[in-house]
Amino acid sequence: MTAAERTTPAHGVPCWVSLMTRDLHAAQDFYAAVLGWTYRSGTLGEGFSVAHADGLPVAGIGRIGPGLPTVTTWTPYFAVADVDATAARVRERGGTIAVGPIRVGPGRGALAADREGAGFGFWEGRTPPWSIGRGSAPAALELRTSHAFDAAIFYSEVFGWDPLEPDGCEVGYAYQQDTVVVRHRGHTVATLRGGGDGASPDPRLRPRWHVRFQVDDLTAATEAARKAGGEVSPPTVSPDDGPESMIEDPDGALFTVSARRSPTPPG
Repeated sequence: MTAAERTTPAHGVPCWVSLMTRDLHAAQDFYAAVLGWTYRSGTLGEGFSVAHADGLPVAGIGRIGPGLPTVTTWTPYFAVADVDATAARVRERGGTIAVGPIRVGPGRGALAADREGAGFGFWEGRTPPWSIGRGSAPAALELRTSHAFDAAIFYSEVFGWDPLEPDGCEVGYAYQQDTVVVRHRGHTVATLRGGGDGASPDPRLRPRWHVRFQVDDLTAATEAARKAGGEVSPPTVSPDDGPESMIEDPDGALFTVSARRSPTPPG
């Protein structure tokens, strides 16, 4: 992707997802088998690649380098205007900074964790044209946390989620479901759900940001994951998105696949 094809995303909006793994080539093979991805070299060096679907960028996959956290995980990045100011707000509100802020390729970024230990990143600079739930990007981004309302306060203060700000994000809270929905220009870009358990030995229950990808054939994708060495949880049915399955890749990173929904016919 050329520099001219990059864009500057709105402040506070998810702008990318990336997997850090111990074996880059093995991860590429696994996700190619499960999700049909192809890969191109990115701007961050030979230890990183950009996954593509239908010729469009989907996500980054990188090899864990010296000094970086060793846990393999999918990490969302949020666009910010000033990475240093954002890092300061994370610390002021009880979060931690794991890496950075540092210059990486065409921008500056940092890796952080919220008060419950859920990891996330933020990025100052231009990015590929990409938006949660649209085109080749992941279908959904979800924070699984102990208390959605408390988490929403943390992230709202860190990223300035405010519908009154120019091009700001709207935050809506559903008390009965302990769910917060974050929208930008009327489009859902993140969901925060309560019910997580920070003390659980099960990584699926601990607070974390979770990425969901759509596939044309859910059964074929989960079977491919098993054959490629992944672990597949029993399928569930989401009230909003239909059948889905959580998958753990061979290196321990969790993600979800769901059946692609047919476009709603015009009324």
